[in-house]
Amino acid sequence: MVEIVKPALEHLWSYKAALERGWSPDKVRLDEATREQLAAIEEDPVAFLASLDDPLAKGPPIILPDGRKVPRLPGFRHWIWDGEVSVSIGFRWQPGTAELPPHVLGHIGYAVVPWKRRRGYATEALRLMLAEARAVGLPYVEITAKLGNPASHKVILANGGRLVGRFFEDAAYGGAESLRFRIEL
Repeated sequence: MVEIVKPALEHLWSYKAALERGWSPDKVRLDEATREQLAAIEEDPVAFLASLDDPLAKGPPIILPDGRKVPRLPGFRHWIWDGEVSVSIGFRWQPGTAELPPHVLGHIGYAVVPWKRRRGYATEALRLMLAEARAVGLPYVEITAKLGNPASHKVILANGGRLVGRFFEDAAYGGAESLRFRIEL
């Protein structure tokens, strides 16, 4: 059985183990993000967990891969748990609108640990996170995926997503052409 859980000390050992095995929940900053998270966990596990739950956007500004600082959006991260952390899934939004700033690639982003892929966990994680998006009052969410990532396309489509267009990612993320999907809530 898989369930969506709010990151907590009782699950942190598994998340840390996944990071130590070389997995990164950040598909852009990869190893750098993994090192930063491991250091933050080591320094103060409680503060690290608290940083994953910021629905009022009280945390510090976000530093984009190109070094620009941008305001933090409200958001939080959950984990899919099957006895260990198998997926990290995040949700972010702007209060009062479904629109996102140009530097934000989508409302929801997820990363599956490699040894748990192809089990339907990402599809289930996204399904469960859509309930959170409904609770915030959004009429839809947008999720982006690289052209060469058919596994993510399948996950999004399985959750009612439809392709709404191609776009070029913000230069901070490399400017690659990607796909934008929308899921009506």
